[in-house]
Amino acid sequence: MAEITHGIGTSRVPTSISTPIVAESGIIFAVGTAPVQMTGGKTNEVIMASSYKEAVAALGYSDDWEKYSLCELVYTVFSLYQVSPIFMVNVLDTGKHKTRFQGEKKDVVDNKINLPLEVIAESINIVGKMSGTDFDVFYDGNSCIVEFLEDTTGEVEITYDAVDPSMVEKGDIIGGCDITTHKITGLELVDSVFPKYTKIPDIIVCPNWSHDSEVAAVMSAKAENINGMFEAVAIIDIDTAEGTGVTYYTEAPAWKKTRNFMRSNEIVCFPKLRLGDRIFNFSSQLAALMVKTDNDEDLGGGTPRESASNKQLQADSMVLSDGTEVVVDIQQANYLNDNGIVTALNFYNGFVSHGDWTACFPSNTDPVDYFYCVSRMFKWVAKTVTITYWSYIDRSMTRRIIDTVLQGVNDWLNSLTAEEKIIGGRVEMLEDENSETALMSGKAKFHIFLTPPSPLKQLEFVLEYDASYLAGLMTA
Repeated sequence: MAEITHGIGTSRVPTSISTPIVAESGIIFAVGTAPVQMTGGKTNEVIMASSYKEAVAALGYSDDWEKYSLCELVYTVFSLYQVSPIFMVNVLDTGKHKTRFQGEKKDVVDNKINLPLEVIAESINIVGKMSGTDFDVFYDGNSCIVEFLEDTTGEVEITYDAVDPSMVEKGDIIGGCDITTHKITGLELVDSVFPKYTKIPDIIVCPNWSHDSEVAAVMSAKAENINGMFEAVAIIDIDTAEGTGVTYYTEAPAWKKTRNFMRSNEIVCFPKLRLGDRIFNFSSQLAALMVKTDNDEDLGGGTPRESASNKQLQADSMVLSDGTEVVVDIQQANYLNDNGIVTALNFYNGFVSHGDWTACFPSNTDPVDYFYCVSRMFKWVAKTVTITYWSYIDRSMTRRIIDTVLQGVNDWLNSLTAEEKIIGGRVEMLEDENSETALMSGKAKFHIFLTPPSPLKQLEFVLEYDASYLAGLMTA
């Protein structure tokens, strides 16, 4: 500010109380396969999409969700639940997961050849013809079309490569870090979201793959430690295929236990969902429903305080992998819940998600662990204070700085209490948690006491016959 030598001068000092940078809630991170041959899309890179159009432009789209699992999530998130953004990693590699088709004879019909969607356009070679001069190639959503630029009839000889999604293995989904190239792949890329986009995922899904115990274990491990400081939940599907999975609800608890789906940051789902002719992994719909619930002003209000249980799913039935319908009544649904499994229920308000439990229930009786909405609130508060006070790192540890943190966090927790996003909360700096040696080494510990609301699990109405009302019959 310019100096005034004669008159009145003004100046400004920084506000002594910092306003928390409230962390977003409901950020999905997904790993799977997409028809990237349609768009020249990327493999093993994090793609952010805020709309259906963006997602399709980046990764392509196909209704064949068995081959292209990320397309299921794109359709679910953007078309059915209309939430955003999502972060996706495609592991289908057009240079690796492909098959060569050599010298095939194809008939030209209406100046075109229809090829499978899996064909890689730039690999097409036609004997006696030149791409761009004699023919062009495009995708129509269901096929790869070769269109001749001049009238062409008869039969041509064509060679091409086609992606083969069946060649993708669970190791591709799990990913890792190449020690030679330092290339990071698969689920390991969750750590790349925040540095690249300054968004912090808090929901991890792997459609078509999460039922695998090894994939689920890595999902859970990554959810436990993102960027060394943040946490998420991993939503896992129980396998419902005949011969390898669960086909009757009573089998689900044992299947869950034998595969060690027992962690507090896992949400286990059974069975699959169907809407019309489309079959969905339960995890895809539950993830989208959680995001929608978090960001509904009347429910989560931008926080994960509200469970997605008893909220409407986009489904008209439940099914197994082969499409066989599964009917679950309230007693059966509660049996699954009592064993730490989320299911669906067709009750008074249509098909809804049913269950608030994480996979650790019933062996773990800490509500912070077994209620997923309470657990997610703790993770969200931790995420918010981390990103808010990161700028304080390496500043001089003075009483003013400590008071600024204490007052800033307490004011924020008080506002959450007033908005009924928590029942109550406070932060303190306890003497027994801050030794002289710790303070000398620059370590200050703040203790946050927090009580998010538990989901209202049961209402009980007691009915009693009151004979005193009979007296009214004797009066005019």
